[in-house]
Amino acid sequence: MGSHAGGTETAEERTRVCDLPEACVAHVIALTSPRDACRCAAVSPCFRDAAGSDVVWARFLPPDYLQLHQAPARRFPLSRSASTASAGAAASTKKEAYLGLTDAAVLVDGGGMAVWLAKESGAKCVAISARRLSLPWDDGEFSWTWTPHPLSRFADVAQLVDCTCFDIYGRLPTAALTPATAYTAYLVFTTEDTHRGLSFPDQETTVSVGGSAPSRHAVCLRPDPTDARRFRDSKGTDDVHVRGPVLRGDGWWEVEMGRLRTRDEAVVGEEVAVSFEILGWYPKRGLIVEGIEFRPI
Repeated sequence: MGSHAGGTETAEERTRVCDLPEACVAHVIALTSPRDACRCAAVSPCFRDAAGSDVVWARFLPPDYLQLHQAPARRFPLSRSASTASAGAAASTKKEAYLGLTDAAVLVDGGGMAVWLAKESGAKCVAISARRLSLPWDDGEFSWTWTPHPLSRFADVAQLVDCTCFDIYGRLPTAALTPATAYTAYLVFTTEDTHRGLSFPDQETTVSVGGSAPSRHAVCLRPDPTDARRFRDSKGTDDVHVRGPVLRGDGWWEVEMGRLRTRDEAVVGEEVAVSFEILGWYPKRGLIVEGIEFRPI
């Protein structure tokens, strides 16, 4: 009796995945993620060829990737392993274009904004420079000076000279972010040794999308244990959650301002609005602001 009598088939008659056309395998891999595509490349030679194809990596690139990749502006490596030269090198494949945008931030909007891609997901990351923020005035006088900073991606940063009333506002079109993606907004800053008024009491951040009611969070740029104890005593509770600063690998500090989620499709004219405010009327100085970052969670 032949092998087909019982409805069975020999090993030679079975169709293997590698027998499928490369374009078919690539189409399936393109429905996954950049991380999964890299894992697929390690399975077998046929998977490696499909996983590295332009069909796959074109799916992971944003619609405006050509504008970003070909931007003549200066690029800033995101890690020590990526040099400025290699990050800005011409890409011969879509995968190289993708990796170039994950290795370095590209300046756009006249140098007022930096854009790069999150390596694992391909979602856009955006940093707004201090020049694009609304900074406080005090008694009709501008309370800041503009100065270059060796660690900044931008031409200059904002340095707080002296003020009593303090609030910073920023806006970003939601179309600049990746649709259907959860983001966290961060204030990126550092301070001078002679800073003043940046510990407790109340500091507050807000985040809102499309004019919705903002989410509010208590933060502190430069926590001081004594001031923190007084702050909690004034609130009558020890359960007040205050977000503190985190030192980044690039030498800047950041504090989480809040979270948001973009719509499945961008809405024309819709914006994300973020703010940072120090509520007390007392002298403040020594804050250096690089900007505000939006990164996928």
